[in-house]
Amino acid sequence: MGRTGITFKNNPVTLAGQEVQKGDEAPNFTVLNNQLEERSLEDYKGQPLIISVVPSIDTGVCDAQTRKFNEEAARLSNVKVLTISVDLPFAQKRWCGANGIEAVETLSDHRDLSFGKAFGVHIEELRLLSRAVFVIDKDGIIVHADYVQEVTNHPDYEAALKAVEEIQ
Repeated sequence: MGRTGITFKNNPVTLAGQEVQKGDEAPNFTVLNNQLEERSLEDYKGQPLIISVVPSIDTGVCDAQTRKFNEEAARLSNVKVLTISVDLPFAQKRWCGANGIEAVETLSDHRDLSFGKAFGVHIEELRLLSRAVFVIDKDGIIVHADYVQEVTNHPDYEAALKAVEEIQ
C-alpha cells in the first residue's frame, strides 16, 4: 500500500516505497548513467550529494529545476549534484547536450524504479518519479528531504542550498 498526500496536476497520486526523513541513513539504489552503466549510492560515498528528483527532464519545471541545480553545482566545488528521473538515458544525454548542462549528472531510474522505491518517490499511477530534493552528507545521512506536495510546483531551492551550506 502506497502513501498519499501528493498531487499531480491537483489529482491525488500514490507514492510507492518508504519515505525518508532528515537523520535517516540514505538507502542504496541502482540507476543507469547516460552510458548505460549502473550507478549506486556507493559510487558517491564520501562526498556530499544533492539529489534532484524530477518526473521528466523535458518539461518546464523539471527543466528549470535541473538548470538551477546545474548553476549551483558550478559554485559548490565539493558537492556532487545528481538529477534522477525515469527518462531514458539517451533522452537525458540529448537534453543535457542541447542545454549545456555539464555540472549535474543525470541518472535514469527507468529500468527498476530502484531509486523511486528506495526514497518513496515512485508515482504508482504514472510510473514517474515525484518531484523531490534530498541532501545527503558525506557519511550517507540525509540532512534535507523535500517531497514537493504538488508535483508540478518547484521545490524549495533555498532550503536545499542552506542544508548543503551547513554540511560544508
